This record gives sequence, structure tokens and C-alpha cells, in this order.
Amino acid sequence: MKQQLLSVAFACIAIFFCGTSGSASEKIATSVKTIPVNVQKSTVSWVGKKILGQHKGKIKLQSGSVYLKDEILTGGTFVIDMRTISNEDIKDPDYKKKLIGHLSSSDFFNVEAFPTATAKITKVVRMNDKSNEYTVTADFTIKGITKSVTFPATFKTTGNGFEGRANITLDRTLWDIRYGSSNFFEGLGDKAIKNEFELDVKIAG
Repeated sequence: MKQQLLSVAFACIAIFFCGTSGSASEKIATSVKTIPVNVQKSTVSWVGKKILGQHKGKIKLQSGSVYLKDEILTGGTFVIDMRTISNEDIKDPDYKKKLIGHLSSSDFFNVEAFPTATAKITKVVRMNDKSNEYTVTADFTIKGITKSVTFPATFKTTGNGFEGRANITLDRTLWDIRYGSSNFFEGLGDKAIKNEFELDVKIAG
């Protein structure tokens, strides 16, 4: 009787380690989905402010993917094409061209040396089990410098796709963009440019 019980016990252990753990691994592997971002349907709008005004425009995503587990956002990676910086508030074409050229120069994003920037989600916290609201942490790499930023976001699946939105505030000086910053230059007066710039990101897939 004792030997029979031992045999049953060893059989259960063998099934647990050889059978159950293998199927669990398969479930974990297949439960995480990678869905590409539709860059044509997605937008990234920017706003930069100075003492006496502001400018706004757009910049395009080059590529991106989100990671889902049971339809819940768990991560994502995005590549931003810095060569597509545009302006939407300036009417004068020469002034518009001058601003875009300046933003693309080494005073700001140095687009020639760093044509892309990236964002990689490292942490996702859902507000509750039924909410589309999240707190997201991502590593932003701009001009070869990586900094972590936390921001609010919304995300929901829609049929075979998804919709997501985030409002992100970045301190440009963390990425060594110091032009016009009163933190580093004196006597700027009303020509000072605020350190923070805002991104309104809408992604779809």
C-alpha cells in the first residue's frame, strides 16, 4: 500500500513538472500579442512655449508596436522620425522654414546626427480592472540620451485594433537641449523659451 501511494505521488510530481509546466509556458508565450501601430492613422502633436507665446506642430511616427496580454496594454516601442518636424501656427512661409530649420539644428534636436528618437514602455499600471486609464513609464531616447518619464494614458482595444492617447510633458534640458533656457543663460528676458514641451500622442492599430 505504501509503495502504491509513493508511485501515485511520483506520478503526480512528474505530470506537474513535465506536463503542466510545459502547457503553462505555452499559455504564457501565446497570451502576449504584438500589434503594429498604424502610422498613417497615428499622430504626434507638439507644443513649445516661450514667455510671450508658443508654437505648435506635428511630427510623424516612423514605426511602433504595442504589447497586449488578455487585451490589456503591457508595453510598447515607438520610433519617431525627427526629420518630419512641422509647424502649424506660422503663416509666413519664410518664418516657418526658419523655425523648422532651427528646431532641426544642433541648438535643439540635431536631426542630421540623430534622425530618429525612440520611446520604450517599461512599466504599465492600470487604474482598475475595468478602466481604460493607465499610468505609463517609458524610456525616451533623444539625441542619444535616455531618460525615464511617467505620464497618464488611455488605451482600449477596438475589434481587431486599438486606440491609445497620451499627454506627455518633457523637460528638454534633460536631453541637453539648452537653447534659450533661463536655467543656463542669463539676461534672456522675454526671449526665454520654457524648458517643458508637450506632446499629444494618438496611436491606432
